[in-house]
Amino acid sequence: MNRKIIIGSRGSKLALLYAQKAKDKIIETLDLPDDQIVIQTITTKGDQIQDRRLSEVGGKGLFSSTIEKELKEKKIDIAVHALKDMPAIETEGLRTNSFLQRTDPREILITNDNKNIKELKQNATVGTSSYRREFQIKKIRSDVNCKLIRGNVDTRIKKLKEGIYDAIVLSYAGIKYLNLDNEISEIFSTDQIIPSAGQGIIALQCRDDDDEIIKVLEKINHKDTYMRAHIERNILKVLEGDCETAIGAHSIIEGDRITVEAELFSLDGSQIFYEKKSGNIDMFKEIGTEVGKTLKIKSNNSYKK
Repeated sequence: MNRKIIIGSRGSKLALLYAQKAKDKIIETLDLPDDQIVIQTITTKGDQIQDRRLSEVGGKGLFSSTIEKELKEKKIDIAVHALKDMPAIETEGLRTNSFLQRTDPREILITNDNKNIKELKQNATVGTSSYRREFQIKKIRSDVNCKLIRGNVDTRIKKLKEGIYDAIVLSYAGIKYLNLDNEISEIFSTDQIIPSAGQGIIALQCRDDDDEIIKVLEKINHKDTYMRAHIERNILKVLEGDCETAIGAHSIIEGDRITVEAELFSLDGSQIFYEKKSGNIDMFKEIGTEVGKTLKIKSNNSYKK
């Protein structure tokens, strides 16, 4: 490499840890000096608007679009994203095809008194910004009241401790990166709550004509995570999923077999559509597409406005 590599990232503590992980992996794999890779902080609209659901103010793209604009304008070379926060359809001119090894994709519950979901008081208030999580939590405890919560992990935990919520639901991956495992009251199995497609995966995006950076990202791409990212994301692509699409998708690889399961809710959460499919790992993209098509037929588009 004869040039500095500029990595663009959101400015939250968690996002910067993701960016540092990407930087460390590039340095380790390509044996580059530390000062050849620079992390640049970018403030996104999603970080600025904290009082409304993403679906009301522009969807998942609020987190990624600002960073993607910097990438397209060649102000940065690599964009680092939490894959679950990216829109299902790729932005023209950009390529998201490299992923760091997946962290634990499960969901966790944090409460002030270390209670699990079944021990919470009647009609307890649970903080989440996700329709998927809301509907899935109500499958376990139909009486709880789910209330919108936005902000980074530290902000959400602070609001919990201030008594605004009785519990909050977060991704285990973020808690692990921030070394906040001691805050966890309950870890939900993927049987209890199927996580968001791509949860726990750091995605690395570049321009699709930047051959030098593409070669760098191909060298650090984690093969199993790559397959799991695509099988889960292909379900979203078929469904044209957005922020209001309440869907969980989770895959596992065992030997030469890959299995994916997905759970899709109708708009009001009253109907649940489930599909699970296995096949040879070589067919990972096709399997995801098939599951998406089956869910689309089963749901009769009841998941969309």
